Amino acid sequence: MRDISRDPTPQPGDQIHQPGHPLDGFTVISVYTRAQAIADGVLADASTGDLAEVSRQHFPSVHVAMTAAVFALIEQAVASPKHANDWRGVWHDILHMSRACPVRVWQGRRLFRVIITGTGRKRLHTLKVISHPDETGRPCLTIMLPDED
Repeated sequence: MRDISRDPTPQPGDQIHQPGHPLDGFTVISVYTRAQAIADGVLADASTGDLAEVSRQHFPSVHVAMTAAVFALIEQAVASPKHANDWRGVWHDILHMSRACPVRVWQGRRLFRVIITGTGRKRLHTLKVISHPDETGRPCLTIMLPDED
């Protein structure tokens, strides 16, 4: 049995043993890490490349990523010829609103609204930010659409 407080990366076949944890007593059947999700394109890493500086300004010492759906939303906004959007500006707006104007807060999650022009008729978007540990136990954030998890 693996104590996830000592080794946060369970392996297939391990039984979670941590009283009070929602997964206490369950057996791990599969593991899909954050690093694998980034490599597969399911998540876009916002802690490296052009967005890293903006991510560090808002959430220093925390790894930040977004789902492919949020990435596509930003991509659409930046590609719109009518609007003067750029990646850093839209990402800044998203991160700022995730901290400044939560609509609903619960268990490490926050729903928030942000205006993103250039995404079609809809300008006001509801997004979700989840605060959680990565596979090594370090803090990280993931920005996603409200129905994603």
